Amino acid sequence: MDSDSAEEDIVLSRNGQRLLGGDGFNRRNDTTKYVFACAIFASLNSVLMGYDVGVMSGAIIFIQEDLNISVLQEEVLVGILSIVSLVGSLAGGKTSDAIGRKWTIALAAFVFQSGAAIMALAPTFRVIMIGRILAGVGIGFGVMIAPVYIAEISPSVARGSLTSFPEIFVNLGILLGYVSNYAFSGLPVHVNWRIMLGVGILPSIFMILALFVIPESPRWLVVQNRIEEARLVLSKTNESESEVEERLREIQLAAGLESEEKYEAKAVWNEIVNPSHPVRKMMIAGCGIQVFQQITGIEAAVYYSPTIFQDAGIKGNSQILGATVGVGITKTLFILVATFLIDRVGRKPLLYVSTVGMTISLLALSLTLSFTSAGKLGIALSILSVCANVAFFSVGIGPICWVLTSELFPLRLRAQASAFGSVGSRVSSGLVTMSFLSVSRAITMGGTFFVFALLSILSVYFVHTCVPETKGKSLEQIEMIFQEEGLWKNDGVELGDVERLVPK
Repeated sequence: MDSDSAEEDIVLSRNGQRLLGGDGFNRRNDTTKYVFACAIFASLNSVLMGYDVGVMSGAIIFIQEDLNISVLQEEVLVGILSIVSLVGSLAGGKTSDAIGRKWTIALAAFVFQSGAAIMALAPTFRVIMIGRILAGVGIGFGVMIAPVYIAEISPSVARGSLTSFPEIFVNLGILLGYVSNYAFSGLPVHVNWRIMLGVGILPSIFMILALFVIPESPRWLVVQNRIEEARLVLSKTNESESEVEERLREIQLAAGLESEEKYEAKAVWNEIVNPSHPVRKMMIAGCGIQVFQQITGIEAAVYYSPTIFQDAGIKGNSQILGATVGVGITKTLFILVATFLIDRVGRKPLLYVSTVGMTISLLALSLTLSFTSAGKLGIALSILSVCANVAFFSVGIGPICWVLTSELFPLRLRAQASAFGSVGSRVSSGLVTMSFLSVSRAITMGGTFFVFALLSILSVYFVHTCVPETKGKSLEQIEMIFQEEGLWKNDGVELGDVERLVPK
């Protein structure tokens, strides 16, 4: 009996290590649930961002009608959020290093909600702009800090999936924004857009709850020399005591607490502005993928989908907003595909599928808008092309952009470098959204999406030459392998490996 009981108590884990059956399974389940909950709560700010993007695409139609704003004012109102958010992203890196990742998440929610309330109550375009600026700063904080926080608390084996959570919640927010547009579009014009914007305040209730659940990042605690607190957090996010101690030693080494003299002479920003060769490779990959995520036109497709469908020939606000709901559903569903695959097949195969698929979809949309009439066929092809574009975006470059940015940089640079990368994303997004209507009037809507298709081709080449594979590596291991020459070709997944994702 004793031997039988002992056999039942011993279970082999995936890597061959022995764990006590009951305790091992219980601890693994508790750890998984805890990290999962932390990732969800840390991603709630992303719902706010996504909701703002989705709801503004429809609300702008009624704001324009109610407040009689010009096309230029419309572009500024839509695009200013991305430009201003870079202020939050830049400040977010230093803020998160000063007050911690957790409280930076809380600050992001507070600033955004203040802006959303002002927009909902705004009597004039000028007041809306004030609220929009505040919301943009809050989004900048949230966009930068959530992936960093999740990457720092997640075990290596699940880090890719968990770090993609913010992008999932962005897509969920976009879908909710589209649904809100459709639901409230029938109300009087001077009321409906205010309710649409005001509903975005509700997630703040869940953010208050989140602050009582999520811990501080163990890596930030180590940097603050709060070792015992870091050990306590790691004990909740790792499956065994030996793993906790191993991870703690790695973090201490990376933080420079065991070799502090190595980094004393070089300030963080000086190292980013005047990078060493390994850091330069990190900056190219991390910042470049952020820029390509935006210059391929995803936010133009999301913010201006009602305008695109109107140009394709759909009549009536309800029909247009109904079509945008379909775009939101597609975008949300395919981000779940990315979450399932990212730690199974790796980052690069999904990036290849994503960028190649976006190129084809953007080219199809360009040809459809340029050469088909505003009939049923043209409308159907336009909706299909927009949905395909957002689907391919969501399955790859959308979430993986943030995963890579949070993975590539060493601990001493991670927050500041991630903030720097976010600036590229926000500036690119702002330039696209603030110029889309003017450019489309100058070279037609179809011509504009042809330009996006050309930029998407460049993104395929960038992924092939500049982005390494990081699947299955700890953050500290990623830092070490960047010291090796030829990493991107020898250690990364090459273009041919994308065949694993394509059914025979």
